[in-house]
Amino acid sequence: MSQPIQTSPPRTKRRWLVILINLLLVLAIIAGSVAAVWFIYRTEPTAQQTKTRRKSAALVEITELQRGTYRPQLEALGTVQPVQDIVLSPRVRGQVIAVSPSFVPGGMVRKGEMLLNIDPADFENTVSVRQSELEQVEADWEMEVGRKNLAKQELELLGDSIGGINRSLVLREPQSASLKSRLNAAKAALERAKIDLERTKLIAPFDAQVLRRSVNVGSQVSEGTDLGQLVGIEQYWVIATIPLRNLRWIKFPSGDQPGSLVTLQNPDAWGPDVQRQGRVQRMIGSLDQQTRLARIVVSVDDPLGQKSDAPPLILDALIEANIEGVAIENTVRLDRDLVHDGDTVWIMKDNQLEIRTTKIVFRDSKYAYVSDGLETGDQVVTTTLATVADGVQLRRVGDEVADPAMEETDSAQPKDEATAVDSVEIKGEPVAEASP
Repeated sequence: MSQPIQTSPPRTKRRWLVILINLLLVLAIIAGSVAAVWFIYRTEPTAQQTKTRRKSAALVEITELQRGTYRPQLEALGTVQPVQDIVLSPRVRGQVIAVSPSFVPGGMVRKGEMLLNIDPADFENTVSVRQSELEQVEADWEMEVGRKNLAKQELELLGDSIGGINRSLVLREPQSASLKSRLNAAKAALERAKIDLERTKLIAPFDAQVLRRSVNVGSQVSEGTDLGQLVGIEQYWVIATIPLRNLRWIKFPSGDQPGSLVTLQNPDAWGPDVQRQGRVQRMIGSLDQQTRLARIVVSVDDPLGQKSDAPPLILDALIEANIEGVAIENTVRLDRDLVHDGDTVWIMKDNQLEIRTTKIVFRDSKYAYVSDGLETGDQVVTTTLATVADGVQLRRVGDEVADPAMEETDSAQPKDEATAVDSVEIKGEPVAEASP
């Protein structure tokens, strides 16, 4: 028979020994951690508060203000539109037999220049027919005049024996009136035929640029046919949109006084430094339906720059318009960035910060125009300050420091000349901390 397997006593003792050692290590680590925390807590430096005074003058840049008369600049966006814009169409029907070389998209045509010619043969024939009819009626009229003179002589021989009604018949007055009407009708028919003949030549009504042409030699046209489009080149409009609140700052023409000067810019097409000038002409009496902004008309002479080196305006282009506003008298102008919350301005006075409340009449894209609260010679702080409060000590860039000492005790420094701070002393080294 086989013997039962028994666990070796030495192996069991070894396992219990390992567990005991691990447990002791864990307890030792916990005890060491507790001891370290207790030691750190017991050896923490003690803070002792002492009263000191420190001179703290912030280094700032300033700009001096000047009261005067300034014109705000109103920024707007506008669309270029033509003043004269027509669609050409003939007033007679026929076949196009000639087209001017200038009558092409982008071409320039002058007033009175022929753009195209419709076949005049039928109209010339009509003129000849009407001329013949007129000559026939004129001949009949001459004969009638002779008959009337003869009848008048016969009536003089008869004396007063013929009554008033018979007298007009004897003098052939009804025949003369009928023939005279025929004569006038023949003259009108001839004149109409000549006008139709003249209309076979399509003439430019003003100096213009051709935007499009929709006809060629051989095309059959009739009254109302779209032949092309012309726009005048003497003047363009820029329809600019601005907020309603800015309308009162724009000067509109009155009598001999022109409207506000407008500076136009199109950086994409002209470059960043190229400008053109225009004038405000009028206000359109309705708001833009999409933006709900007011619309004004700015006129620009010589829009294509034919009489100067100015860059050309492009129709339907979006363009920047800077409108010179009405002059604001007795006001102070400063950068918008220098106006802070609540329309306050940081002023340096007696080397201290003064937060001053102002009254602003108008703001444009760059400047704020102040009517009250600022005067000539006021020094505005342009540097951003970390601490903003009345009485903070300031020092202008470039000024020499009067006292190099940065700290003094309470007994050596009066309260009205220093900024009070509390210091915390740790192992003899003071660390500044803002006092409540």
